[in-house]
Amino acid sequence: MIICCAALLASSCDSYLDIKPKGDKIPTTLADYEALLRGETILNPITHMPSTNALLLLNDMQRNKSLLNTHNLAWANYMWQEDADRIKLNNADENFLLYTYGGIASCNLILDGAPSATDCTPEERNEVMAYARTIRAYNYFMLVNYYADTYTEATASTKLGVPVVLSSEPNARHSQWTVGEIYDFVISEIKECLDNGYLPKEAMTILHPGRAAAHAILARAYLMMSRFSEAKIEAEAALADNDALYDWNEFYDANKAKIETPTNFALLPTPASYTYPENLFFRQGECLAPGAQLGEPNMSLERGTRFEEGDARFMARWKKRTLGLDTYYNGMLRGFHNLAGITTVEMYLIKAECLAREGNTAEAMDILNKVRKTRIRPEVYQAMTASGIEDAVNKIRDRKDNELVMTLVPFLDARRLNAEGTYARTMTKTVDGVTYTLRPDSHLWTMTFPANAMNNSGNGSVIQNSK
Repeated sequence: MIICCAALLASSCDSYLDIKPKGDKIPTTLADYEALLRGETILNPITHMPSTNALLLLNDMQRNKSLLNTHNLAWANYMWQEDADRIKLNNADENFLLYTYGGIASCNLILDGAPSATDCTPEERNEVMAYARTIRAYNYFMLVNYYADTYTEATASTKLGVPVVLSSEPNARHSQWTVGEIYDFVISEIKECLDNGYLPKEAMTILHPGRAAAHAILARAYLMMSRFSEAKIEAEAALADNDALYDWNEFYDANKAKIETPTNFALLPTPASYTYPENLFFRQGECLAPGAQLGEPNMSLERGTRFEEGDARFMARWKKRTLGLDTYYNGMLRGFHNLAGITTVEMYLIKAECLAREGNTAEAMDILNKVRKTRIRPEVYQAMTASGIEDAVNKIRDRKDNELVMTLVPFLDARRLNAEGTYARTMTKTVDGVTYTLRPDSHLWTMTFPANAMNNSGNGSVIQNSK
C-alpha cells in the first residue's frame, strides 16, 4: 500500500522541494499512482492544507491569553506586531508550506510516472493526470497568495512569487517565478485540462477535482485578478454542474435541543464532510487534532460578534464558552471539514460580487439572499437590499467572510480588496487597554518563508517576499 505522508517526515537537512512520497511500494500501475491523490488523515499532504498564521492574522482563530506571553510567530501575527522579526521567528517548518509542496511532489510523481503506468486505458490515464495537474495548479495558486504579495496588474510581472518545481527527479532544478508567471501557469494548466475534456463532470471522489472544481479554481483566480467578467463566467460554469445549497436551518432544527443548551459542549457530527452537497473539491484545512475528529478551531470572541443575528450555521458550529481567563466561541462540530477546498456557496458569492461590479446590484442581492435563506433563522430573516455598488460589494463580502470563516478565502479577499483601495479595511482591537491596528498596506499580509525553506532550498534559491 502506498503511503503519501512525506511532508511531515522530511528532515531539516532535506530540501523542502525534494519531498518524496514514502512507502513500501513503488508505483507501477495507474491505480498505484492514483492512490497518491487519496487520503483521509492529517498526515497526507495531498488532502490537507492548514493555514494557521493567516487565520491568526485575521484574528478569526482563538489565541488563549496564556499563549500571548510567548513571543513567537503566532504571537507576531495575532497581535499585529509590525516590528517583530517574523523571518527570525519563523525558524523551523511551517505546515502550510510543507503540506502544499508535499502535495505538489505527489502530483509531479504522477505526471512523470503515469505516462508509462500499466493496467489502464488511455482515457483513464488522461483523467488521472488531469487531476494531478489541477491539484498542482491549485496548490501553487494557494502558495503564491500566502507567501507573496497579492496580484496587481502593475506589479505582477516583477514581484517575486514562490519557487516552482515541475519534476519529480531528485534535486530537480527550480526557480522562483513572479506572481504573474504563476497566475499564468495556473490558468493555462486548468484551462487545458478543461479544454481537452479529461476532467469529468463526476470525478472519482470529492478529493479529485472534476470539471466544476476546475471552473471554480479559475473563478477564484480571475476574481483575485479583478477580471470580474471572466470570474463570473467560471463561477456560472461551476454552478451549472452543481448549484446545491445546504439548508442549515434544517440542521439547526434537528439538533436544536443540544445547540441551545448553554452547558452542552458535546460535539455533533458535521454535515459538511465528504458528502456535503455544497462540496466541489474537498481539502482539509485547520483542525484541532489528527483527522479533524475533535472539531474545528475555536473562534475569537470578537469574530463571533460579526455574524448576522439568527445565523443558524454559526450557531450550530460555535458556542460561547469561558475556561479560565479565556472567553471564546467553542467549535461544536466533529468530523472531516472542508476548510481548504471549494464549495458552491463561494461560487454563488463570487457571481454576486461580479454582478454588483457590473452595476447589476438587484440580481447580486437576489443571489446573496438565496444563500442567506438557507442560513438565517426564518423568524428573523429579512431580504437585504443595496443602495449602490459599494454597499452591495461590502454586504456580499461580509457574508462571504462568514460563510468561509476558518478557510483561507477571507485572507485572500482582504489582500485583494486592500490592494484595490476602495474596499480596504483597517482592523483594530483593544487588549488589556492597548489598541492594536492592522493597516491594509501592512507587510504582515504577506507571510514569510520558514527557515528550512530558506536554508535547505535544494537546487535553486529562495528570496524572502516579506519580513
